Amino acid sequence: MPIYEPGRRVAIIAGVRTPFAKAGTTLRALSAIELGKIAVSELVHRTDLDPASVDLLVFGTVLPSVLAPNIAREIALMPLLPKRLDAYSVSRACASANQAITDAADQIALGHAHVAIAGGAESLSNVPILHSRGFSDALVAASKAKTLSARVQAFAGIRAKDFIPITPAIAEPTTGESMGQSAEKMAKLNGVTRGEQDALALASHLNAAKGTADGRLIAEIVPVMVPPRFETAMTSDNGIRPDTTAEALAALKPVFDRRYGSVTAGNASPLTDGGAAVLLMSEEAAKAAGLKPKAYIRGYAYAALDPGEQLLQGPVLAAPVALKRAGLTLKDMDLVEMHEAFAAQVLSNLRGFESQYWAERAGFSAPAGAVDHSRLNVMGGSISIGHPFGATGARVTTTLVNELERRGGQFGLMTVCAAGGLGFAMVVERA
Repeated sequence: MPIYEPGRRVAIIAGVRTPFAKAGTTLRALSAIELGKIAVSELVHRTDLDPASVDLLVFGTVLPSVLAPNIAREIALMPLLPKRLDAYSVSRACASANQAITDAADQIALGHAHVAIAGGAESLSNVPILHSRGFSDALVAASKAKTLSARVQAFAGIRAKDFIPITPAIAEPTTGESMGQSAEKMAKLNGVTRGEQDALALASHLNAAKGTADGRLIAEIVPVMVPPRFETAMTSDNGIRPDTTAEALAALKPVFDRRYGSVTAGNASPLTDGGAAVLLMSEEAAKAAGLKPKAYIRGYAYAALDPGEQLLQGPVLAAPVALKRAGLTLKDMDLVEMHEAFAAQVLSNLRGFESQYWAERAGFSAPAGAVDHSRLNVMGGSISIGHPFGATGARVTTTLVNELERRGGQFGLMTVCAAGGLGFAMVVERA
């Protein structure tokens, strides 16, 4: 049985995103809040949406600003939107925008909202840098001191090591294992070769390059004027390499296991800045506003496993449940969008879809089946387009529903792996 009963179907009207830029490059001067505002503002203008009609804004981010941690509310307070607009932020690692979309969809399905904006943003050029505990304690003590001598005394115990800053690591707090190390382990456990990984990465770049050249990817992007001079506009993703080759990818050295590894900078997604937003409506609200939906949400699911096992294998557990809730099978899918954290993770997930072992772990008697590679990530994926953690889920949703519409397909499946051993899957149906 589908999650959303007839009469309360949740429509995906449109999606918009900024260009995705490698961290430290073109968009480095923009915060996640600013990137989110750009995407949301363009979404409202492109759809000619009455801002007063929006009931809810949900936004995801993974590394929030310590000065403004509720990114959703900061975006909602831009002049374009009414100050009364309810807004809250979510965080589910790389599936944060997916969480935002499904949270908003649930509120529409329940009848608590009719129009919602959901998405996410990330600026990995502007990660928070923390003081060491020793230096932080000294600063707190100094702030409470009543005299100059007491303030000086507060810093008396500071050592050289206390001045070393602490930066967030892309590693599991429970295991200390980085995502790259996890991808290496998954490659070994699932028999994924270096050649397979490089081939998938090459396809990602070539598909994204084609989608950029023919305008399909450009159509989902709002040009962004580049600070500080604002004299030029960024109009496309800067991580896509149309000139890359199998030979160039094969020449790269492994990063996480230099002796026996297969994960390289070429077959992994880069750290990226960007924002993306999706407009969701009840079917009735869409008709009343004269807006044609691109697709409807048929079903979704989240899943989790031990991060110390196969960190990025969660989608294998989520996808069969999402398909069952949608009343469909993998064979019914015209397109599959699978977030590419690493080529090793994608290939491990694909093997998992065909595995009796993983099917039984998900609670099913038979595997979901094999994914037709000609229907997989036909516009490229995160390896080429980029991966701003909080925004990727909204980008994947936008790309999938747009391409389903262009091809005249009926059903699409998306999956996203996430830190913490989490996985997400959602099935959409073209309107």
